[in-house]
Amino acid sequence: MQYLIGMDGGGTKTKCVITDFDLNVICESAGGPSNFLMLGVEKVSASILNLISEILLQKEISYDEIYAAVLGTTGGGRRTDAELLENKIIEDAAVKKIYLKNFRVESDARIALEGAFSGKPGSILIAGTGSIMFGKDAKGVIHRVGGFGRFLGDEGSGYRIGRRGLNAVAKDFDGRGKNTLMTQLVLSEFKISSPEDLISEVYRNNFDIASAAPIVLKAAEMGDIEAQKILETEADELVLHIASMEKKLNEKILFVSLIGSIITKENYFSFVFREKVMQKFTNVFIKEPENPPEIGAALMAKQLKV
Repeated sequence: MQYLIGMDGGGTKTKCVITDFDLNVICESAGGPSNFLMLGVEKVSASILNLISEILLQKEISYDEIYAAVLGTTGGGRRTDAELLENKIIEDAAVKKIYLKNFRVESDARIALEGAFSGKPGSILIAGTGSIMFGKDAKGVIHRVGGFGRFLGDEGSGYRIGRRGLNAVAKDFDGRGKNTLMTQLVLSEFKISSPEDLISEVYRNNFDIASAAPIVLKAAEMGDIEAQKILETEADELVLHIASMEKKLNEKILFVSLIGSIITKENYFSFVFREKVMQKFTNVFIKEPENPPEIGAALMAKQLKV
C-alpha cells in the first residue's frame, strides 16, 4: 500500500500526518519547529527526519511505502529558499540510508490554501502577525495579494494594529494626539508610563509590537474612538486585499477562508471586517476551511509526480 505524508510547520511546532490516497488519516504526530530561516536548515532537517522516522515507526510503515511527502513551512514561500531546506533534508536522508522518493518544501500559506478548499479554486486571507492573501483560480494558477512585510505592508495584521496603537499612545504622551484609553491599558499591561519607557521598550528591549494589538481591540470594545478608527482603517485594508483577489481570480463567486486569530475569533476588529465585506461585495462569501493545512500538504504530495 502507498501512503502520503503531509506536514504543517511553523515557529513553534510541526504537525505531521500519514494518509492513504483518499486522504484518510492513518496516524498523526507533532515535532519541533521548522522555521528554517530562523533556526537554520541543519537543525530543521534533523527535526523533520526524526519526526518522519518516529511516525513511520509508530505504524510500522516503511519508507518504501511512502509515495511522496510535502512539508509546508514558514519561510518556504520563495522557491530558492524552499530548495535550501528541501535539498538538505534529501542529503541528510541519504546519509542515513533513507530514500525519500519524492519530497518537497512549500510555503505554509500554500498548503493552507489547498487544505481549505480541498484543491479546488478559492482564496485564503491570513491576518496574524503579518498579512497576506493567496488564491487559486479555475485553471489552477496561484495568485498573491499583499505579503510585503512590516516595512511595506502587513495591513490589517497584529503588527500593523499594534504599531498604530503604540503610535497613538506616543502622541497621547506628547499631547500631539487625542487622549486614548490605550495609554492606560499599555500602562496596566506593559508597565509603560512615559515616552522614555515606550522608547526604551521598543528600541532597546525588542518589544513585540504585535503584542499591543489586543490593547487596541480592548480599547475599541470599551468605546475608545482612537482605537476604533485604527481598526476601521485596517479592516478597510483587508477589504482591499479581497477586492484585488476578486479581480485576479475572476470567479462569479469568491470563497474566502480566514486564517489568524485576529480575524477568526470574535472581537471588535473581526466584526467590523466581516460587516465591511458584506457591505462591499455581493459575490464574496467567508467559508470555514474544509481541511487543516497538513491535509493540504498531503493533497499536494498526492499530486507530485515520482
